[in-house]
Amino acid sequence: MLSAKSLFQEILDGDESFALFCSIAASGESQGGWENARIATLVPRSEHDLAPKITRHGADEDKHGRIFTALMRKRGLTPVPVPPETDYTMLLEKHGIGLAHAKLTRDEPLTVRDIVTYLAHSRVTEQRASEQMELLRKHFADHPDIGRAVRMISDDEHNHLAYCHEELLRLAYAGHGRDIQRTLRECALAEIRVYRDVSLAVMDHMGRILGWPKAKSAVLAAGIHAVYAYERLVGWRRMVTLRAPERRDALGGPATTAPEFG
Repeated sequence: MLSAKSLFQEILDGDESFALFCSIAASGESQGGWENARIATLVPRSEHDLAPKITRHGADEDKHGRIFTALMRKRGLTPVPVPPETDYTMLLEKHGIGLAHAKLTRDEPLTVRDIVTYLAHSRVTEQRASEQMELLRKHFADHPDIGRAVRMISDDEHNHLAYCHEELLRLAYAGHGRDIQRTLRECALAEIRVYRDVSLAVMDHMGRILGWPKAKSAVLAAGIHAVYAYERLVGWRRMVTLRAPERRDALGGPATTAPEFG
């Protein structure tokens, strides 16, 4: 039976497919770490209290990148080049979502509007990350090789999402509500397109590596398109709602360190 668990188990069991999966994940997390570190450095004076939380966010992302690299190293694997069509983070930037790298490489302070853009982008992408890690946690939380990593990353993504909700609500109450909702909608609609395209590209690469028959690849592609159709119709709305999180000040402390895998 074709299921999310059996699909990922197949990717996990193959060295080449696992190396590609971890390399894609590590690259995206490391990129997110760099972006958050730059945003924390450039945060406007009026939002200086946010800087430590952005720094914590970036440190968590860096940690996740190291975890995925460590999982490869544990199996005697090395990172492989990330195909451009599978680079979720860079494709989002290409579509104008989030803060452009050209802005982040300059030493000019950001504006509050930039912070709204950053948090809206993070709220949408952290929704996706939180859901994906929750799915992996459901099926692999007790896996002897990846279970501990899955649980740690899932907890972090949950905290990141809570932080985005809390800070966006704070800015909404400060008068930025209309701007936040507009930016959230733009980000969500762009993200679901990029996620569809990246999912199709990743499955195409995995299919070639694992030798999937055309029928199986076609079923998976149809499923990805069906998810996109649902998200384009109504599913995107889950990415733009804001509610007070159960855990307040989720990024108020120092980042935890990456565990050793050996």
